[in-house]
Amino acid sequence: MSLHLSPVRRRLVYALSFEGIGLVISTLGLMLFSGQQAATAAGASAGTMLIALDYNYVLNWGFESWERRQPVRGRSLRRRLVHGALFEAGLMVLMVPFLAWWMGVGLIEALLYDAGLLVFFAVYTLAFTWAFDRIFGLPASAR
Repeated sequence: MSLHLSPVRRRLVYALSFEGIGLVISTLGLMLFSGQQAATAAGASAGTMLIALDYNYVLNWGFESWERRQPVRGRSLRRRLVHGALFEAGLMVLMVPFLAWWMGVGLIEALLYDAGLLVFFAVYTLAFTWAFDRIFGLPASAR
């Protein structure tokens, strides 16, 4: 049995629970791997979450603006790969200096923390989405 939500409520529950759980787990992970105090790790996690949300919005706005001007419509595998690469590269450029500054570490160490967050969120996103769909059912667009 699954709980069915309206599309707006589903997106809201998804976003809030995804970010909330991700914030807790990434804070614990940063504390474990960096030896930083809870406040520092939580601030780093919250800061990277805000950077990712803001950058995602800006990148998608820019990408969709570019996409509207293209003579070939649709999202091919190549276009999706470019979009994903732009997202990950942009996040690295923004997050590594932030993590270095916030956590008081060098750029190489911050790059390692960023890589750890990237791997964690790739796996977490797959697991969370699967679990969310099992609990709340598939959205109407996927049924």
